[in-house]
Amino acid sequence: MNATLKFVGTAQDYPSKRAADDRNRDFREIADRFAPPKAGEQAGRCSQCGVPYCSVHCPLHNHIPDWLRLTAEGRLREAYELSNSTSTMPEICGRICPQDRLCEGNCVIEFSGHGSVTIGSVEKYITDTAWEEGWVEPLVPGRARGQSVGVIGAGPAGLTTAEYLRVAGYEVHVYDRHDRAGGLLTYGIPGFKLEKHVVTRRVDRLKAGGIVFHEGFEVGRDATLDELRSRHDAILIATGVYKPRAIKAPGVGSGGVVDALDYLITSNRKSFGDEVAAWDDGSLNAAGKDVVVIGGGDTAMDCVRTAVRQGAKSVKCLYRRDRANMPGSQREVANAEEEGVEFVWLAAPEGFEAAAEGHVAGVRVTKMRLGAPDASGRRAPEPDPGSEETLRADLVIKALGFDPEDLPAMFGAPELGVNRWGTLRVDNKSMMTSLDGVFAAGDIVRGASLVVWAIRDGRDVADRMHAWLRAKAKAAKVAA
Repeated sequence: MNATLKFVGTAQDYPSKRAADDRNRDFREIADRFAPPKAGEQAGRCSQCGVPYCSVHCPLHNHIPDWLRLTAEGRLREAYELSNSTSTMPEICGRICPQDRLCEGNCVIEFSGHGSVTIGSVEKYITDTAWEEGWVEPLVPGRARGQSVGVIGAGPAGLTTAEYLRVAGYEVHVYDRHDRAGGLLTYGIPGFKLEKHVVTRRVDRLKAGGIVFHEGFEVGRDATLDELRSRHDAILIATGVYKPRAIKAPGVGSGGVVDALDYLITSNRKSFGDEVAAWDDGSLNAAGKDVVVIGGGDTAMDCVRTAVRQGAKSVKCLYRRDRANMPGSQREVANAEEEGVEFVWLAAPEGFEAAAEGHVAGVRVTKMRLGAPDASGRRAPEPDPGSEETLRADLVIKALGFDPEDLPAMFGAPELGVNRWGTLRVDNKSMMTSLDGVFAAGDIVRGASLVVWAIRDGRDVADRMHAWLRAKAKAAKVAA
């Protein structure tokens, strides 16, 4: 058979998932890794099409057909080097990117009805193998330039920028509010999607390369933005967006109505073996409880699947639109259903009922119907009168998305420009904020988005900062 037509005779296949009853008992990743022959077989299904829509729709524009071909030919080290050339975290993207909406969802053979190439699983396999074989080389700093950079935020955007600028020869300091680097990779995403050693080995590589991490450091508390600017030649703000969106409904302040990120951070800290009071006292622990999660994105899926693993009595996900209009990954929805989560579609909370002691006991729900499309093009939900019901709940998790915090106030920098949504305003070409030498990238600029976009922004802003710093050094030399 023609090498580019293997997809006709070779069916699409993913690494096998553990049975739901088995995976519900722990926080290990739910799928095994491809065995080498299977990885090569699945990579060989790529048709090597003339216009690789998979690469076009990847924010990093990864050379996907090329490293698939190399994997199919058994040239795995070359495949890793090519994959690594455009991404600082390919094995992480392989695990948590919504491939069904990006590369795999735009695969040419998916359009032909044969099922897409399983790109994410191959990407994960390539770099996991590279780590095991010792192909992942240490970070080697470039020739010292005598300039330093401060990066605020140790999430994917900040870590990516730190890596590229360290390789370019800059002294790099990373400041983060948490006691471990990684941002949401470490504390926001559960282990069943991204085991934590996968993140920590990346961070350890950066530390070994001379990047200095200041963990547990809050800008505004431990130093103002101006003080950091005085320490460094340039600053990157890559804090992400952490402010939870609120629900306005009676009883929302009842005990047991909690924010998604607080819940997930508590669970991840417990997975690290930390002492966590909110877990021990049961306030952020779903064990034995009737749990209702409100929201339809990937964070909501992380919450419902975490609650199952914590031993919840029941887990329901409340979403105001239908399944087809859900923003989260359909694969995640399917995984949650397999694990016993009940979805309540076209339903919105009207209020929260509390028991005598002020703790939540139920969620009053109104059924919805989809009306005319809104400004985003999605059909807007509207109440269906007379359809109210109450769902029993003694833990309610709000997973409605995130907005930016008030950074100008937090950082003691009122002159830091923001737009009407509260995200940082930057020049589109330079990626610089309203403050000279202060750049910004990732979710704090674009709003809550995907990890792969944060990596792309980190790569782009590293180029812009490098150019600006070289110009600054040249000007100083001329002035001297």
